[in-house]
Amino acid sequence: MKIVAVVNNKGGVGKTTSAVNLAAGIAAGKKKVLLVDLDAQGSASLSLGLTRGDLSPGSAEVILEGHPIREAIRPSSVKGLDILPGSMALASADLVLSAVAGREVVLKDALTPIRGDYDFTVLDCPPSLGLLTVNALTAADFFIVPVTPDYLSLEGLVNLLDAVERIKKGIGKAAGLLGILLTLADYRLNVTEEIGQMIRGYYGRLVFKAEIRGNVRLKEAPSFGKTIFDYDNGSAGAEAYRQLTKEVLKRINK
Repeated sequence: MKIVAVVNNKGGVGKTTSAVNLAAGIAAGKKKVLLVDLDAQGSASLSLGLTRGDLSPGSAEVILEGHPIREAIRPSSVKGLDILPGSMALASADLVLSAVAGREVVLKDALTPIRGDYDFTVLDCPPSLGLLTVNALTAADFFIVPVTPDYLSLEGLVNLLDAVERIKKGIGKAAGLLGILLTLADYRLNVTEEIGQMIRGYYGRLVFKAEIRGNVRLKEAPSFGKTIFDYDNGSAGAEAYRQLTKEVLKRINK
């Protein structure tokens, strides 16, 4: 089982949208995929058709209370894609985990029993660099950073990657950077192309060729509990996530 974390400590960068649609894109290739929602908002879970009443037990109970993971996993609205839901119970994760021995590897240990059940697991991290994200980076083989092409996000990207390196040094082996994904790109703004070129110029091949542009259909899909592929398979957003999925699988399988 390959594990990919989608990480950014800044909200509003398309992190959850990317995690959900990447997981669905991989599942479309007849792979068995688990999406783990580590965000207290539970947006990834709701985006896949779950209701608020479906969110417990979920990742909070598994990570914080030792609940058996197989009992908390739910089937999603997408064939081949299961989900370990997130809920507001995750809001206390840092406080609870800080008192736990081996607090950086709780998620890694929790995933061990299901390693033979899935081909891929995608982790939707919270918008922070707290202990849940540290757990994700410890459990994952790779991580992806979605970033919007604007000055503040560029500065945040540099700081995020520096912070990840510090985390790696502190905990030893951790996920490797699989790639940087440009999201919410709006080329009506001059700054979009300028920052996009700066990111591609500095990080080179680490930046995925696929770009996720600002797209109405992508914004609408979660409110119907659907991925972009189920909501509008012919949209530009669906095509962008198909391209991203191909790139991700190619990099993983190198």
